[in-house]
Amino acid sequence: MTASDASQVKHLSGDLALRVGQYSAAGRKAENEDAIGIRIPDGNLLTTKGAVAIIADGVSAAEAGKEASQTSVTNFLSDYFSTPESWSVKKSAQQVLTALNRWLYSRGRSFADNTRGFVTTFSALVLKSQQAHLFHAGDSRIYQMRNGSLEQITDDHTTRVSEKHSYLSRALGLDVHLEMDYRSLSIETNDLYLLTTDGIHDVLGRDRMEYMLRELTADLDLDLACKALADAAFAAGSKDNLSCQLIRVDQLPAAGIDDVVKRLTELSFPPFLEEGMILDGYRVVRELHASNRSQIYQVEDVESGAQFCMKTPSVNFDDDPAYIERFVLESWIGNRINSPYVIKVVETDRPKSCLYYLTEYIPSITLSRWMLEHPRPAVEEAVYLIDQIAKGIRAFHRRETLHQDIKPDNILIDRNGQVKIIDFGSCHAAGLSEIETAITRDIALGTAQYSAPEYTVGRKPNYQADQFSLAVISYEMLTSELPFSGKLENCKSPRDFLNTHYTESYRINPLVPHWIDGALRKSLRYQPERRHADVMEFAYELKHPNPLYLEYRQRPLMDRDPVRAWKLIAGILALSQLATFMLLFS
Repeated sequence: MTASDASQVKHLSGDLALRVGQYSAAGRKAENEDAIGIRIPDGNLLTTKGAVAIIADGVSAAEAGKEASQTSVTNFLSDYFSTPESWSVKKSAQQVLTALNRWLYSRGRSFADNTRGFVTTFSALVLKSQQAHLFHAGDSRIYQMRNGSLEQITDDHTTRVSEKHSYLSRALGLDVHLEMDYRSLSIETNDLYLLTTDGIHDVLGRDRMEYMLRELTADLDLDLACKALADAAFAAGSKDNLSCQLIRVDQLPAAGIDDVVKRLTELSFPPFLEEGMILDGYRVVRELHASNRSQIYQVEDVESGAQFCMKTPSVNFDDDPAYIERFVLESWIGNRINSPYVIKVVETDRPKSCLYYLTEYIPSITLSRWMLEHPRPAVEEAVYLIDQIAKGIRAFHRRETLHQDIKPDNILIDRNGQVKIIDFGSCHAAGLSEIETAITRDIALGTAQYSAPEYTVGRKPNYQADQFSLAVISYEMLTSELPFSGKLENCKSPRDFLNTHYTESYRINPLVPHWIDGALRKSLRYQPERRHADVMEFAYELKHPNPLYLEYRQRPLMDRDPVRAWKLIAGILALSQLATFMLLFS
């Protein structure tokens, strides 16, 4: 993370303060097959990824149980913190665990006699902001102690075959398909989390551990408390390995609104810039765009002559913490999207005197301007551009980020026909949304005529929302008209959306194939779950005819559009009644 990155998330960092302790011993066994690990990163990584504690118990029946447990702990602690910071805790952990499980399973299957299974239990606790995230498979356990009461917060994945014997039904490396429990819960100051293997909790039991923790954690450091629990289990006759971890929450990142605003406003808003002015070594060439929310300038590095775009915040919002937070995070988000179809954020070591960020400068026109100059483009040319836009949107989605403002003015086309998506001001990154802040965040809505219905009706948007916006743009590119007769921006309720009428694109532009219209219709559906599963699936269907859409056109109107069919029937009945009435009284 660069110094600039650090400053951008500084206001979110707060003060998550933890105390930890751990202990592991072989006990009466010849070898310790347990593995434990804790990592509390420094600085902003603690804010964006959190702190992690893991305990794993290699399965004794599998000869490589020790290697499996150690590999699982070591690799997870390394790979989890290497996942994109924009990803949520759940996605980051699940991606790592899926890969780890497949590796363990394949290692176990690589032996001809299948005697060396790489199988281990796995219990991980991730503490981020004010939430605890649990990932669990097997019979190791995680407990939470709050207000002196100890509660088991994971379930044992065991199947009992007799009073004395049971076997694991879930574990890492046990099956190619991993079933991992996930749970999240709120953290409170002074919460204590205990992670144990069965060599301790099966012998001591919950009540005794609760009693010991009340006494031990008041006077001893947590390493000694862990050792005391292990010693007690050994003295009680435990025949298994002995491992446990303790994590106490001493302070939560609950900064007050004044503290957050102070961190946000460490850099002042820049002055109004004019052509020829120099700011931090960048000379203003010209103003490219100005609105009530921001300004964009073409600037030139005085030393190197390199050309950039500089985006500055509007002074209209210099006292609005939600706006400032969104602006300072724009370049943080943009810097994590790596795609030839997305504008690149430029980071330099040059210190900033005020609030702004730089992107690459590309001589280009907006898609809005392109559509004015090409009112009825060749279908192949439009599809070529749409495919590039889809690839750019997919780059956001791969970082678990929604753009939320896909519209023609936010899409550039250079002289070679290369597409660049711009503007990160409305983006929603899952990883950042998990971080608590005192700021009441605004819900950034895109332009109404290009926004998916879920933003208006209060449904939580997902990747299909960006896909809907792309479908609106695609329809407009092919027909020079907006879908639903341009009435989307006037819709305020589910009924309004359902009362809109879709006009087939080929009725406006006869050159549009029916199967392309079928793909457009599907991505423009009101219900997100009825749209394409992925934006690239939509792009694929624009280039490859889907026979289902040809069949759809041949089906009766009542099957294709029952609402429209009943409206037509009602209209015919009304006309017939009117005609009968006129005949009676003529």
